[in-house]
Amino acid sequence: QARMVESGGGLVQAGGSLRLSCTSSGLTFADLNMGWFRRAPGKEREGVSCINWSGGSIYYADSVKGRFTISRDNAKKTLYLQMNSLKPEDTAMYYCAAGGHCSGSDPPRNFGFWGQGTQVNVSS
Repeated sequence: QARMVESGGGLVQAGGSLRLSCTSSGLTFADLNMGWFRRAPGKEREGVSCINWSGGSIYYADSVKGRFTISRDNAKKTLYLQMNSLKPEDTAMYYCAAGGHCSGSDPPRNFGFWGQGTQVNVSS
């Protein structure tokens, strides 16, 4: 049974860092484009970042560009999101997702498989 589990969320002060991980099982991880999305209370879901199957195309939302870094380890079937210089507006539930559209030039979309999410809270 396919499954993705996020971890690494928590409470951090503004300016701090967190590293999110998304470990998958039951998926052909190496063949899939992967993405990180977030949803803050009262806001629409936002595509934060994505990385294509080869790692050759990466997208970042303008809101996180220069602060977040996405990476993947296909051997470990794990997706990462290194988040630095965190801001209170980064507070959200963060989800990893698999199998959608990812290019370097437009937001990720049409992802069909999702993890349960990990909460990130950034205090001011």
